[in-house]
Amino acid sequence: MMLRSIPSVTDNPTGPAPSAPPEKEPVDAAMRILVIEDDREAADYVCKGLRESGYAVDHAADGKDGLFLALSEPYDAMIVDRMLPGPDGLTIVESVRKSGIGTPVLFLSALGEVDDRIAGLKAGGDDYLAKPYSFSELLARLEALLRRAGGSGENTFLKVGDLEMDLLARKVTREGKRVYLHPREFRLLEYLMRHAGQVVTRTMLLENVWEYHFDPQTNVIDVHISRLRQKIDKPFDQPILHTVRGAGYKLDPVG
Repeated sequence: MMLRSIPSVTDNPTGPAPSAPPEKEPVDAAMRILVIEDDREAADYVCKGLRESGYAVDHAADGKDGLFLALSEPYDAMIVDRMLPGPDGLTIVESVRKSGIGTPVLFLSALGEVDDRIAGLKAGGDDYLAKPYSFSELLARLEALLRRAGGSGENTFLKVGDLEMDLLARKVTREGKRVYLHPREFRLLEYLMRHAGQVVTRTMLLENVWEYHFDPQTNVIDVHISRLRQKIDKPFDQPILHTVRGAGYKLDPVG
């Protein structure tokens, strides 16, 4: 995934053009996100990042297809660009709300003035993110919407197999034995545990653990992963932290 902000989108097709069928993925247990974005580069950036974060993503490239999917398919959240060919983002969300659908909506837009944000919220949006933006901010806002929609707060106790983390006490144990971690190791393990069973890429770790929005071209991730393995894997019989060659890392008690 490219580590850069999405450029602002100012031009939209004005003439009629054939509409390609909306892109869809097979549905599994992952949360389903609908992305309605006509800029192909921006859509690819967002969809790729969401899929790497464990979400099932459908993409619609115009307002017509986006409105059809929003009204006919169940989604956990929607990410909607304001400026779209066909019905624009405001019209789509207004139609969804009039149909009684309460799916959380995150607006994306190059229009970032206060009045623009207010218009998005009044149309039925739950949050508004102005372009350009970082993917990590988009993901954080999306996760906040999903937590609110689920009616629960942030989980402060994480468990993956026999590995447990108490975020309030800042305590980690495996097989009941205390594991002592430095602050960065703790943060790295927390992120891996929150994404247990998923492949976590280097890009995801750089953005969410180190807050780098570029690749510093160092072995900082490799060093910390190695130190973490020494503490949560080496003293125990069953490894839990795995390298997925060419992709990243996965925390999984079954391999």
